Amino acid sequence: MKYDNNGQDLERWGPGRLEFKLGSRYGILWDAHERSLCFAPSRRCSPIGEEKKGRGSDSVSELKTVTLSVEITSRDNSLLRQARAVRDGKSNDLIFVEGLRLCEEALRSNLEIHAVIYSDQFEKKPRASQLIRDLEKTNSKLVSVSEKLLESISYTKTPQGIVILATRPVMTPAKFAACQTGTLLLVILHGINNPVNVGAILRTAEAAGATGVITTVGTCDALSAKALRGAMGSAFRLPIWIGADFAKAVRWCRTRGIETVGAHAKAGAAYTNIDWRKPCALVMGAESKGLSTDDLALIGQVISVPMKGETESLNVAVAAGIILFEAQRQRATLGTL
Repeated sequence: MKYDNNGQDLERWGPGRLEFKLGSRYGILWDAHERSLCFAPSRRCSPIGEEKKGRGSDSVSELKTVTLSVEITSRDNSLLRQARAVRDGKSNDLIFVEGLRLCEEALRSNLEIHAVIYSDQFEKKPRASQLIRDLEKTNSKLVSVSEKLLESISYTKTPQGIVILATRPVMTPAKFAACQTGTLLLVILHGINNPVNVGAILRTAEAAGATGVITTVGTCDALSAKALRGAMGSAFRLPIWIGADFAKAVRWCRTRGIETVGAHAKAGAAYTNIDWRKPCALVMGAESKGLSTDDLALIGQVISVPMKGETESLNVAVAAGIILFEAQRQRATLGTL
């Protein structure tokens, strides 16, 4: 519901179009029948016939800024086309956030929200309705669509009811450094091109107490729709330096006294033999080929996760989780957390 400065419902003037007087000019603000925004004056305005007594015809009362939800009925609407482009990674400025829980995380993380697209059935649920009310306060575009239209932009096979388009967070090396406090535990993702694995590692890294993540050139976008879904909000909370040159990232760590530790299936030292209490950066390579000889030459130490049987390697997200929680165990046991 949308209200004026007196707390009155804008729809109280009837089911037709509600006109507002702006000086000597008129505009249409609210179409109660279509529930759409037709004209949104930024100056002070008052409903026709609602001027305060004793003032001239140009006197107006102030209205608070309101966000009105608009209904979209065409698949070819420009906002829906934009949403599909963002979903498919064709936008450098926006990210695609889908689902109730992930959208709640985006709101709590104070992302700059560009637009909100939700289904007409979604807002009927109490928790979803509260989220819509909270999103209205962000002054972003809010649009309601049918379930079928939402399916046309959804990343998942079964639409999750709501999509947010948010401004892509920018993390420069300087900003990333400013976020690092205490005994650092970083994760460097090098050449990992599966967004599911990247998302899972981000989620695990946060749970294990990592202080930040660096993704190198060639690693898939940590803020892609699929990676965000796997990270379940961790991508909004962890400092993530995206698109770093690998050699520069290793050098950045070295100049700050951060030991780089690479994971490799054929390394002789076990991950439990490393002292994780000091500032460290765990380096994980692509699951298919791992870290190259040139990569390993730049890294301070190389470790492996010992395995039984004939298994050649572990899933990269699983291996990262095992190692990171060993680091967390050491730090918790020895009081460095």
